[in-house]
Amino acid sequence: MIKIIDLKKSFNSKKVLDGANLEVEKGKITVIIGRSGEGKSVLIKHIIGLLRPDSGEILLDGHDITKMTERELNEVRRRFGMLFQGAALFDSMTVGENVSFPLREHTEMPEDDLKKVIKEKLRKVGLKDIENMMPADLSGGMKKRVGLARAIAMDPEIVLFDEPTTGLDPVMSDNVATLILDTQRDLKTTYIVITHDIPLTYKIADKIAMLHEGKIVEEGAVEYMKASPNPILRQFLEGRAEGPIKVF
Repeated sequence: MIKIIDLKKSFNSKKVLDGANLEVEKGKITVIIGRSGEGKSVLIKHIIGLLRPDSGEILLDGHDITKMTERELNEVRRRFGMLFQGAALFDSMTVGENVSFPLREHTEMPEDDLKKVIKEKLRKVGLKDIENMMPADLSGGMKKRVGLARAIAMDPEIVLFDEPTTGLDPVMSDNVATLILDTQRDLKTTYIVITHDIPLTYKIADKIAMLHEGKIVEEGAVEYMKASPNPILRQFLEGRAEGPIKVF
C-alpha cells in the first residue's frame, strides 16, 4: 500500500533520513522502532506530506506523494487518521466535540448523524456515555482511547500512531496494545506505529522495521526479528548500553 524508496532528509547539516526504504502492507500493523531522535516522527510526517524529502519517493497505491500539490495532498490526507503522542485532545472541547472534530472540518454531516458516529467510535474503543466529559476529567488511558476514536472518526484507510504508550504504566500500555489490535482486526485498517516500547511491538506487530542512523537496518515478522543476529537490533531489543549504538 505504501512504498518508501531511498528517502533522504536533512535539517541544516544533520542527516535525519539517509536512504530509508520500507514497504507497508495493506491491512497489516507495521511497527517502526528505534531510539528517540532517530527520525521516526520525521518519517511519519513524510508519509502524510507534512514534510518534503530532499530526495526519494513515497508511493501510496503507486502514486508518488512527494510530487503532489498541496491540494492533492489534502485529498490524500483524508485517507489517514492519526493518534498523536499524549492523544493531543483539545482541552476546551468535550470528548464528543473532540471525536467529531475531523468530521466537522471535512464534511457537512448533519448533527444527528454526528452524534451517532461519536457514540459508535467511542464504543469501538470501549467507552460509552462520556461524550460530555472534558479531557481534564479523563485518565491517561481514556485520553488515548478518545484520541483513537477521533483518529478513526472518518473511517480512514491508514492510521498512524506516534508513540501511543508514552507516559503510561505497563498495565495501561498493555491495555492500549490490546485496543490497537482489537480495532485493527475489527476495521481491517492499515496501521503504522512508531514506538520504542518493545512489549507493545511484540504484541501488535505483523512487521517490525528498525530505523537507525536514517536507514531501516532490519525488518521482518516478530519471530524473525527476535532471532536476528543484527548487532544493532539486538542491542536495542535487549536494552543494553554496550554495543554499536552509541550512547552519549
